[in-house]
Amino acid sequence: VQLQASGGGLVQAGGSLRLTCTASGGTFSTYTMAWFRQAPGKEREFVAGLRANGGSTHYADSVKGRFAVSRDKVKNLGYLQMSSLKTEDTAVYYCAAGRPILSAIATDSLYYYWGQGTKVTVSS
Repeated sequence: VQLQASGGGLVQAGGSLRLTCTASGGTFSTYTMAWFRQAPGKEREFVAGLRANGGSTHYADSVKGRFAVSRDKVKNLGYLQMSSLKTEDTAVYYCAAGRPILSAIATDSLYYYWGQGTKVTVSS
C-alpha cells in the first residue's frame, strides 16, 4: 500500500483544514488508518486513528473535540478534518496504515505503511 498525505498549509489560529490520505496499491480499507504528527524538535505523536474492524475512532487528548478522522473505502481515501486549530497543532502530519490491536493504536512502530507527510502551520 502506498500512501500520500495532502492538504496541509498555512492557516490562522481558530481556522480549519482537511487533510487527505490517498491510498493505492493494496486493500487500504482492511487496515487501521491513523494520523500522526511531528512538530519541530519533538517526537512523532499519535493524533487520531480509525479502525478497519468496526470503524471505531480514537483521538489524542490534545485534539479531542476538534479533529475528526474518517475514510471513504470506495475511493481509498482517508481524511483528517481539523477545526479550531491552535498554534501548537503546527507540525508535519503523516497518515499511516497498519493492524495494531486496539490498545496499541497509538504505537507508530506497529504501522506498516506511511505517507510522506504534509506540513500544517497555524499562525497566531
